[in-house]
Amino acid sequence: MTRRRGLSVRAKLTLSYAGFLMLAGVLLLAAVWVFLLRYVPDRALIVSTGTDLTDGVFPVRSNLLHVFAPRAFAVLAFLLVFGLVGGWVLAGRMLAPLTRITEATRLATDGSLSHRIRLPGRKDEFRELADAFDTMLARLEAHFAEQRRFAANASHELRTPLAVSKALLDVARTDPDRDVDELIDRLRTVNTRAIDLTEALLLVSRAEQRSFTREPVDLSLLAEEATETLLPLAEKHGVTIETGGDITPTTGSQTLLLQLTMNLVHNAIVHNLPDGGTVWVSTAAHPEAVVLTVENTGERISPQLASTLTEPFQRGSERRHTDHAGVGLGLAIARTITQAHDGTLTLTPRAEGGIRITVELPATSPPAAG
Repeated sequence: MTRRRGLSVRAKLTLSYAGFLMLAGVLLLAAVWVFLLRYVPDRALIVSTGTDLTDGVFPVRSNLLHVFAPRAFAVLAFLLVFGLVGGWVLAGRMLAPLTRITEATRLATDGSLSHRIRLPGRKDEFRELADAFDTMLARLEAHFAEQRRFAANASHELRTPLAVSKALLDVARTDPDRDVDELIDRLRTVNTRAIDLTEALLLVSRAEQRSFTREPVDLSLLAEEATETLLPLAEKHGVTIETGGDITPTTGSQTLLLQLTMNLVHNAIVHNLPDGGTVWVSTAAHPEAVVLTVENTGERISPQLASTLTEPFQRGSERRHTDHAGVGLGLAIARTITQAHDGTLTLTPRAEGGIRITVELPATSPPAAG
């Protein structure tokens, strides 16, 4: 928006200080004038001039005005100059923190998110504003760094199936005796992976933008639906699923929260023991939050590895070459959906092996029975 330039805040504050000082001076002089007229005897106001003054009130009052007025104007002139100079200095000192904040804002606008104000001094309104701005810059810097890393990883992951497809087609073109059915099957597998990755990226973007309608959702019902849907996969891997818990009402997108639950259960099934593994899915309701917990058996995971599993395209090294390695976005999508619903996702390695994943979302009151 284009605006016409007006007086600076410093000039406005200076005029305000000077105007207030002048007003106070005028009121003080008026009070003195009234006091002299009402409470000081006339004879105390007579000034000897070497000649006799006519008896009466009028000459005395005229002489008072003649003596008082010039001095009053001199005082007001001094107050005006003092108010302008002092107000200009005081306004400059008061607005100095705002100048630093404005400079930091300009640097951030130009793309420098590493700059921090770090305003010294005790806590006041300007310090609170500067600290809040520094916090915002830190979060923006971390967010943009994560986005750049995500874009680089996504580009690499998307390039892989395309490169594989190109290699397969090049080999088929130079080898006329190559098995066409095998080529089609491999191309189909590569293409399916590319589609899955693209859909996962779109889901992450949708969750991050929070472009969804919130509605009442019961996490316990979503947990039941996810376990029933993935039960054939669990049986194929020899994994037992145990479910239980409370009714857990919350608000959000039923589609996204179901995707969150599906991702967690799928991850728990696929990354489990080779045979005889177990997955526990439970829900719990608290006064302020509802909790979904998914834990599984499996190999021991270090806390350092567990802290990286929610990063996009991060997988345990032992899981990279399995048939169900996925696209590396399952837990990243789960974390993004959780954050979009103002919740928290926590990963905790189990001492016996495997991992415990806890999702905590804001609770809502269940609808009253009619």
